[in-house]
Amino acid sequence: MPDTPPLPDSAPAILPRHGAWSVLTPDGEILSMTAAEIRRDLPHWPAILVIHAPATARRLDLPPPPRPCPWLDLLELFAFAMPAHGVPPTARGLGGALGIAAHRLDAPEADLLPDLAFALLHHIARSRNTPQGGIMTALAWRMRQAGWAWGPSVCAALGLDATGPLPAGVIQPAEALKVWTRLPKWEDTAPRPPPAAQPVTGDEARDHLRAILGEGAEHRPAQEAFSHLAARAFAPRTTQGDPHMVLAEAGTGTGKTLGYVAPASIWSRRNGGAVWISTYTRHLQRQIETELARLFPDPAIRRSHVVVRKGRENYLCLLNMEESVNIALSRGQAANATIIGLALVALWVAHTDDGDLFGGDLPGWFADLFGRGLLTGIADRRGECIHGACPHYQQCMVEHSIRRARTADLVIANHALVMSQAAWHALDGSDTNNEDNTPTRYIMDEGHHIADAADSAFALELSGLEAAELRRWLLGAEGARSRARGLRRRLEDLLVHIPRIETPLDTALMAARALPAPGWSARLAAQDPASKTATVPTTDLPDGTGEPVLSNPSEMLLHELRQQVLARTQGSPEGGQRRSDSECDLHPMPDSLRMAAQGLERALRRLAEPLRTLVARLEEVLDTEADWLDTPMRERIAAAIRSIRRRALSRVDGWCAMLGTLQAGERPPEGETPHYIDYIRMDRRDGQNPGERDVGLYRHWLDPTIPFASVLAAPAHGVLITSATLRDETGGNRTEEESERAWDAAEARSGAVHLPSPAIRASFASPFDYAQQSRAYIITDVAHDDPAALAGAYRTLFMASGGGALGLFTAISRLREVYRRIITPLEAAGLPLFAQHVDPMDNATLVDILRSERNACLLGTDAMRDGVDVPGDALRLVAFERVPWPRPDILHRERRIHLSGGAPGRYDDMIARLRLRQAFGRLIRSRQDRGVFVLLDRRTPSRLLSAFPEGVMVRRLGLSAAAREITEFLQAHDTSADQLS
Repeated sequence: MPDTPPLPDSAPAILPRHGAWSVLTPDGEILSMTAAEIRRDLPHWPAILVIHAPATARRLDLPPPPRPCPWLDLLELFAFAMPAHGVPPTARGLGGALGIAAHRLDAPEADLLPDLAFALLHHIARSRNTPQGGIMTALAWRMRQAGWAWGPSVCAALGLDATGPLPAGVIQPAEALKVWTRLPKWEDTAPRPPPAAQPVTGDEARDHLRAILGEGAEHRPAQEAFSHLAARAFAPRTTQGDPHMVLAEAGTGTGKTLGYVAPASIWSRRNGGAVWISTYTRHLQRQIETELARLFPDPAIRRSHVVVRKGRENYLCLLNMEESVNIALSRGQAANATIIGLALVALWVAHTDDGDLFGGDLPGWFADLFGRGLLTGIADRRGECIHGACPHYQQCMVEHSIRRARTADLVIANHALVMSQAAWHALDGSDTNNEDNTPTRYIMDEGHHIADAADSAFALELSGLEAAELRRWLLGAEGARSRARGLRRRLEDLLVHIPRIETPLDTALMAARALPAPGWSARLAAQDPASKTATVPTTDLPDGTGEPVLSNPSEMLLHELRQQVLARTQGSPEGGQRRSDSECDLHPMPDSLRMAAQGLERALRRLAEPLRTLVARLEEVLDTEADWLDTPMRERIAAAIRSIRRRALSRVDGWCAMLGTLQAGERPPEGETPHYIDYIRMDRRDGQNPGERDVGLYRHWLDPTIPFASVLAAPAHGVLITSATLRDETGGNRTEEESERAWDAAEARSGAVHLPSPAIRASFASPFDYAQQSRAYIITDVAHDDPAALAGAYRTLFMASGGGALGLFTAISRLREVYRRIITPLEAAGLPLFAQHVDPMDNATLVDILRSERNACLLGTDAMRDGVDVPGDALRLVAFERVPWPRPDILHRERRIHLSGGAPGRYDDMIARLRLRQAFGRLIRSRQDRGVFVLLDRRTPSRLLSAFPEGVMVRRLGLSAAAREITEFLQAHDTSADQLS
């Protein structure tokens, strides 16, 4: 094998740089070229070296490259060489991961890309004699056959002949793809006894915190005080239904993660129970896991004590992986792109910690390169798991994670999962087959999102997509090109042993035809007199007028709901002409809608009855026929019961209850506070054709913290709710009455107000000197409704800060328009610009780029406002395009009426202030940070300015004056930092 694995002959390379492109030509010359010049020459070049081919194509104004990608994408090579490793998809990110000298990464040119490729190929060559070498060789050989651009170079690095056959003795490629044959099996352990109830004192928590931090760590009194208080959530409960509820607001930089981990880890070790740490964002889940390296430095020990848990749909399903591999192998060259992606997944599976496809150790850009459809096709699809009947059940990564969680000390989950688990436990009662043991202690980080998470978790949606998805879950693919398994197929192993379940199963499947049939969306669109151009499947039978027939009761209801939305919103300021979604009140209801609801309710009850019988007969087997049931069969039956209850029965029962209330007629009398908010919504979902929209009936709790408190908080023994922004208060000149009102509002938003005993509450100030570390401005001379002026303001501000900027928007359309106008001048100035909803990258990848590129700029919406942690100099400016008022929809309208205490304006202000606090919180993450916050809304009322931390002086200035001050402030910081260094 040669010392230097070869690249394809004279491979050119291109890299975005300073408004043009740095280009390494096939002749080895480094040039600066425009996108137009590259487009002109590209057809005459051999395969080019790039980083992130889809993003590169978009920046060149080219269509996305075909799959397999004809370009040499270094990210694909990285995924092969270093599976289960993350890296920002930039030259600097790759260079840092591969140990390239720092001076070469300051202003990289295109000649860096071949060096990155050689480093990766050398890494692959060194892997040749490792235990994974044979697998890598077989997969590389098959990927080369499939047309992988890197195939010849990788095969050469592994010692394979460029065009020859696979050497004798090497595992065959088809076997190398079968990762399920090489994974370890999980083993059951004895059930964990209920935890004891020994308390943790505040002094113990504080001492343990000091031990975790180690000698020489920064002394943070607020962190120790926070840990001391957090221990009170672990006191023994004295009354059923009355947990110890602690509300702890901890300012940015307090160190709250290790502050609550200290008492949690003591309690878990002392009492033999798990503490569940819940977050709202994936990013914080992984951040907490990283910080726990201080508590458990040894990765193997940490793995046994700490588990990250998500919903099943986030994980790899080995059965779906097997089906994908078999289909791809059978299709030959038609599946070449799929084979390449699956081969890289197979390598990743051998190295992954937990099989998490989304937000785990599979890089976020993987889906950008190979299509999200590849990953969703191999994920554990919603409700389709066949558990013990799966041939890969004992290798299943989801089951590994579930079993690890049963014996772990700390389980890091998310609000959606912990709420759904608590709800299922409440529904199932004493069901011992829950996937996770019911926790008695919770830590709810990002506690300001509890109401939002509960609103999603406990809402009810009877929409076309949801109902059609249930039909697919019950009946399967119905002739379409899909691997969807229906309920009969999932239960076929049980039918052999329990034949008496066949009759209710068949009855349920017949009743399921009342749900929307394939093509429902096009049929609804064709019924609209204003949408006669909709394409309707030819298999639908027309009625006497030539229109397609709505085939069942659910489609009749959806049609009536659609007509209500169109009648009440079309042409209105908030209607369908200006927005991609529309909604209207349910009441007053026409008789036709009431009759359609009545018909669907009857049909759904006909579906629920045999499903209940099916569950009862399965339960009967567990109760009366234990003599012939082995452990796998018992688990299989229990899993089937759980799946039918959760995926079908609970949904159908909820829909029936909602439809039943429609028979009563009108909404509650004016002045009476409703429990629920019912409304109709029509919107366009991903994957639907133009002109086709989903429509549905929605029910939300007026106060979603009521079910949160009922199903999660009240059954627990202790709950710690923490965030940097629990209260609508930052200190300053607040009266005692205003401070008490802020705490009362925090208790209402966290659900503490619904518990018998008052919450323990405390606030810990941030240790940062915001007066010295930050500046804040409101720009007074930018018209909020002028796209050109808004774009000019962002360009001016980003250039004033020299990049390192996050631009936040309240509307995607304005984000895209600003991006279009400022991309060229910013990149000409050496400030690369990226944007959510524009760049073909997921949010985590975009944030990774912002972290790794000191002068990068990023535009984003709500997802970038919360949970994004970019410490250091990479983020020094946050610019918000306008005040983030709550969206004026039906949900907000009803809540501000009934939950505002008679002060709806103050309710709106509180929401806006909390959002501004969250946005400002992205800026200063350490004592060394310096940053500027800018609000481009001259209409900002002064009453909102208390959102900013104490010490921050918010100044109203014109754009030019503010830009000068921003530059001076940040340059002064750079100068002082240089002097210190």
